[in-house]
Amino acid sequence: MRIKKNDEVIVISGKNKGRRGEISHVFPAKNTVLVRGVNFVKKTVKKSQEYPNGTILEREAPIHMSNVMLYCPKTNKGTRIEYVVDDKGNKKRKAKGVDHFFDN
Repeated sequence: MRIKKNDEVIVISGKNKGRRGEISHVFPAKNTVLVRGVNFVKKTVKKSQEYPNGTILEREAPIHMSNVMLYCPKTNKGTRIEYVVDDKGNKKRKAKGVDHFFDN
């Protein structure tokens, strides 16, 4: 997968287009990611001991991976990534067209 937990991404389509956030969870089986501070939905909760009158909660919902792009701080835009193998044989993620590496 090209996008990992704790990566900063920018949303490129949908109602949250242009918003940035950090990936808090990745769901590879469904090709979705959970981005902090993006894509809030309202969920109705029935009466329970915790909520005696019931309530409406706001929570983050997953976004499809095709709708987010890795954010490059050098260009202040979303970027595609390519994989580069260094002399030691380590595989690193690099911003395409820019000299910026995402892995340490």
